[in-house]
Amino acid sequence: MKYMFSFIVFLYLLIPINIYAFTGNSYVVIEGDSGQVLENQDMYDIQSVASISKIMTAIIAIENQSLDTMITVDEIVNEAWGSGIYVHIGDEISLQDLLYGLLLRSGNDGALVIAQSVAGDVCSFVELMNQKAKELNMEHTSFSNPTGLDEQDDGNLSCAYDMAILMRYCYQNPIFQEIIGTQEYQRLDGNGTWINKNKLLEMYEYCVGGKTGYTTLAKRTLVTIASKENMELIIVTLNCGDDFEFHQSKYIEYYELYESKLLLQKGILNIDSYRYILLEDIEINILEDDEVSIQFNNDILYILKNNQIVEQHTLIKYRFIRCFFFNFKQIFIN
Repeated sequence: MKYMFSFIVFLYLLIPINIYAFTGNSYVVIEGDSGQVLENQDMYDIQSVASISKIMTAIIAIENQSLDTMITVDEIVNEAWGSGIYVHIGDEISLQDLLYGLLLRSGNDGALVIAQSVAGDVCSFVELMNQKAKELNMEHTSFSNPTGLDEQDDGNLSCAYDMAILMRYCYQNPIFQEIIGTQEYQRLDGNGTWINKNKLLEMYEYCVGGKTGYTTLAKRTLVTIASKENMELIIVTLNCGDDFEFHQSKYIEYYELYESKLLLQKGILNIDSYRYILLEDIEINILEDDEVSIQFNNDILYILKNNQIVEQHTLIKYRFIRCFFFNFKQIFIN
């Protein structure tokens, strides 16, 4: 009997255990380049998303106002409560400082000041948020305010998938990219330093940004993005108590599953009776079951993964290159 018990324990230890199995409401993992959904649980379930909605607040401001715009804080800050960056009536502060305070410290006061400065009033700013959501096909999303607070109105309602779409779009903006990847920011006005609340920036070396959120109704919400070997992954979790650990475990899991595949080597390509020059190798990161194809149209080479375009390369006809070098040589000799 003793030996049988030992054998059972041995087998038990061999069974892989996912310590960070998902215990929240919903989540999604998507690939940044293609937007392909890699894994999810109830990714279309709608709930209050709390302060991760400030991602939309930030991109509206970035796309509509210059970072060096100086803003005079007025009575709008009296309407703010919860997490703040503690600006006061009469303060002169740049949009840049406000955006860092918004995304690193989740300042609700900063969100209201930004909204009023960009759109003239908060209601008009919220209209811009919903308009952008419609443009991005965030079909399960409705914004009520620029903060994410949900105690005094319906809050900002969305789902894990829509918030992943939003992060994918926003990360293409270099200003947004720089802000969310900053761990420590020294205010331009000299009034202190802000530390990013996104602990995954320190926990996981390939994390390049994200946004945290929490309200009593929404519980913990988190959007993060990681980049490794030129491949980006985005994870969104809603109402997940161990969200940082879950995100980290999923990034590790998927980056181990991906492999780089060489599609075309640099050199001369013969396509449709023309010769083209390819200046660099074309490689793509794929999972085992991914289907990859190549299409060519009007001198543009398209790389498709699972029937979605993930890259495109404009090619130059080889005869034009040869002619250019010939003419350059004649000019040099003369």
